[in-house]
Amino acid sequence: MRRPTRLFVLWLLLLTASLSLYRPAEAREQLVIGMTQFPSTLNPMIDAMLVKTYVLGMAQRQIAIFGHDWEPVCIWCTELPTFENGRAKRFPVLDADGKPAGKEGVRTTYTIKPGAFWGDGTPITTEDVLFSWEVGRHPETGVSDLNSYQEIVDIEVEDERTFTIVRNKIDYRYNTPGDFNLLPAHLERDAFAVPRDYKTRTLYKTAPATPGLYNGPYRVSELSEGAYIVLVRNEHWQGKPPAFERIVVKTIEKTAALEANLLSGAIDYIAGEAGLTLDQALGFEKRHSETFDFIYKPGLIYEHIEFNLDNPILADVRVRRALLHAIDRQAISDRLFAGNQPVAHGAVNPLDWAYHKDLPTYPFDPDRAAALLDEAGWSKIEDGIRHRPDGTRLSLEIMTTSGNRIRELVEQVLQNFWKQVGVEVTIRNEPARVFFGETVRKRAFPAMAMFAWLSAPESLPKTTLYSTSVPTEANNWSGQNATGYRNAEMDRLIDAIEVELDREKRRALWAEQQTLYATDLPVLPLYFRSNAYILPKWLKGLRPTGHKYSSTYWIEQWRDSSDAN
Repeated sequence: MRRPTRLFVLWLLLLTASLSLYRPAEAREQLVIGMTQFPSTLNPMIDAMLVKTYVLGMAQRQIAIFGHDWEPVCIWCTELPTFENGRAKRFPVLDADGKPAGKEGVRTTYTIKPGAFWGDGTPITTEDVLFSWEVGRHPETGVSDLNSYQEIVDIEVEDERTFTIVRNKIDYRYNTPGDFNLLPAHLERDAFAVPRDYKTRTLYKTAPATPGLYNGPYRVSELSEGAYIVLVRNEHWQGKPPAFERIVVKTIEKTAALEANLLSGAIDYIAGEAGLTLDQALGFEKRHSETFDFIYKPGLIYEHIEFNLDNPILADVRVRRALLHAIDRQAISDRLFAGNQPVAHGAVNPLDWAYHKDLPTYPFDPDRAAALLDEAGWSKIEDGIRHRPDGTRLSLEIMTTSGNRIRELVEQVLQNFWKQVGVEVTIRNEPARVFFGETVRKRAFPAMAMFAWLSAPESLPKTTLYSTSVPTEANNWSGQNATGYRNAEMDRLIDAIEVELDREKRRALWAEQQTLYATDLPVLPLYFRSNAYILPKWLKGLRPTGHKYSSTYWIEQWRDSSDAN
C-alpha cells in the first residue's frame, strides 16, 4: 500500500481543523451564579430577603407581578381584573347591623391559566389559593406581610381555576393581588397543623428539594445551607423552556472572593441583585471589560439604617436628627460611588412618580449635630465621648451583613463621623441569613441595623411603617416594622393613600406622608443604590427591572449565545 505523502497528511489535518470551526458550539447545560447572601428560608411568605425573591423568581411564580415597564402583569392569571373588563366590581359595604357603612368594597376575579402545575404534576387550583390565604392571614403564622392577607375579607370560589377576592375597600392597587404568594395545599397543609410552628415545619425549610413546592421553570433539587442551591428544569412547566438544564446559585459572602471566583471560572455570573457593589463593579470593569459585559441599573433600592426606637437613646428624635447631621452623605456618595448613588432624603426614589422633592433635609452640619445632642441632655464630654449628667455614656451599636465590603466600609466611615461629635459607635455584623432571618425579623438589634429595602413601584409602606406591623413575640414576629415606629398620623396617611384612586390627589397625600417620614426620622436614610450586573459575553437575554421583582422572573428568556441551535 502506498503511504500518503507528508503534504497530503498536512492537507488532511488542515481540512479537519477548518471543518471543526464550523461545528455548532455545544450549549452550556449549567449556569453558575454567584451571590453574597443565602436565604434564611425558601418559604415565599416568611422572611423578606432579596436573595430568596431572586431564587424563587426561577422556581415559584406568583399570580401577578410588576414587569419591566413597572406596570402589573399576569403570571398565573389569564388577565388582570378592571372595572372596564368586568372582572372588578364595586359593592356597598355594610356595617355589623347590615346597614350601609358609607363606603364601597371591591370584588376582583382571577382565573388561573390552563396548564398551571406544581413541580410534581399536581394542578394549581383554587384550593391552593384558599389554603395560602388561610396561612397568610393567621395571626400566629409569622408571615412578613400579614396586613395584605388579613385585609381580604373573603375569597369566593367559582370553580377549580376561577376565584374572586373580596375587600371592604377599593385601593389604588385594586386590580392586582399584591404579594399574594401561592403555597401547594397538598404538601403544606400538614406543616400548618400548628400555625405558630409553621415557619419551622414548612417543607420549604425541612425538605426544600421536594419538587411539588415549586411551579416555575425550575425547581430546587439540592440545597446546602449557607453554601449553594441547585435548581433543575421543572418537567411540568408549560411555558417557554429555559435554556439551561441546571442553575447553581453559590453563596460567597465576601465580595472580594466573589470577584476571584468569577475570574477563575468557578462561577459564570455575578447577580446584580446581591453581588458586587457599584464601586467594585466600576473598578472591575476597568480591568476586565473585554472579558465580561456590564449592566448598571438604578432602581427602587433604598440603603438606610433602621433605628430600634425602643432604645431610650434613639427614642429622642433630636438624637436621630443629630446622627444624620453628623455625617457627610454627599461625600460618601462622591468618594465611594463617584456620585452615581444619590443621597436619599426619604424612602421614595426620584425614579418613582410618587416622589416628593420638597422634603426636610439634614445637610452635613457637625455644629448643628452637637447643639441637638446638647439639647437632648448629652452635654458632658469625657474622653471625647458624650455623657448625660448622671454618667450614662452615649454609646450605640450598628449592625449589617458581614462580608459586604462596602457596607463594612460605610460603617467605619459613619463611626468616624459620629466620633467627631462625641457619639461612640461599635460595629457587630452577622451573616445575612442570620441578620435578616433572626436579628432584624425579631427586632433583636439593640440600636441600628443597616440594609436596603427593595420595593415595587408606588409601594405603600404599610408593612414597614404601620403601627400594627411591628413584629412581636405575640404575633410570632409578623410584619416588617422593625423600628417599632408608631404614629397615628402616619397610619392615617397610609390609609388615605391606599383608598385614593385619583392619582393627583394621591400625589398630594404622598407628599404629606414623605414629609412626616423625613420629619420623624424612624430611619436614617443613606442613598439610593444602583445594581451592577457582571455577565459573561455569551449570556444574553437578561434584563434587570429596577424594582423588587428581579431579573430571574424572566429566566426563560436567558440564553447561551454560543448555542447555534
